[in-house]
Amino acid sequence: MEYLFSHRNKLKDILTDKFVFLFLDYDGTLTPIAQTPDKAVISKEKKDLLGRLSNNPNCKVAIISGRSLSDIKALVGIKSIIYAGNHGLEIEGPKIKFESRLSPRFKSIIRDIYKDAVGRFSKIKGVLIENKGLTLSVHYRLVDKQDIQEFLKILAEITDPYIVRNKIKINSGKKVYEIRPPVMWDKGKIVLWLLSRQQFLLENNNILPIYIGDDTTDEDAFKALKKKGLTIFVGEKASPGARYYLKNTEEVTELLRLIFDLKHK
Repeated sequence: MEYLFSHRNKLKDILTDKFVFLFLDYDGTLTPIAQTPDKAVISKEKKDLLGRLSNNPNCKVAIISGRSLSDIKALVGIKSIIYAGNHGLEIEGPKIKFESRLSPRFKSIIRDIYKDAVGRFSKIKGVLIENKGLTLSVHYRLVDKQDIQEFLKILAEITDPYIVRNKIKINSGKKVYEIRPPVMWDKGKIVLWLLSRQQFLLENNNILPIYIGDDTTDEDAFKALKKKGLTIFVGEKASPGARYYLKNTEEVTELLRLIFDLKHK
């Protein structure tokens, strides 16, 4: 990976004459990773920048998050943005509304796993379980190191019977396990679908997609846009898919300022 701001002049040249489609993760990208999800609150400056960018005729903004659609909409609260919740299983924005057609049986499985997990994990301090309707998140950031093996053992006991029957799949993130439907739908496919839709609406291909994310779930989007736009990882560890990196969420704000200044002229 290359440090994005080492190519500031090149970046300005690339951005100047393009319609920018900005795709962003939320946790760890627009806000620092918090101890618990409810404490990850977007700053007023970032919210203002996103609002201004999303209302600019030369920009489009989409936030793609593992949070539920209702949660991410409430956190950001900007009507002109496209929101993709539950890793894209539900999408809503100006003139767009989509929800993956999952069987009632799958939703029942999520409820059963949630009920089982709440009971089984009650003996381990620090486990946080989010039932997001279409998916389930099991956070273990606050679990003591000495309890991690027991946590993993219980998680496997709960989920393995469903995994072997291809009823669910599990993705790992930053101190969280995501229990999701076994469908071929990820952030990469979402980005390409939204990008194709925007190209159709504008009737041209002069669109620069920019994807910014910080977690393993963002790798699918990095790969999908590898030869189509800018892929930016937030953090200094290696990302196999992203071409560039920014050091932290403060630098994401700096990039948003730069894009706004160029597009505001």
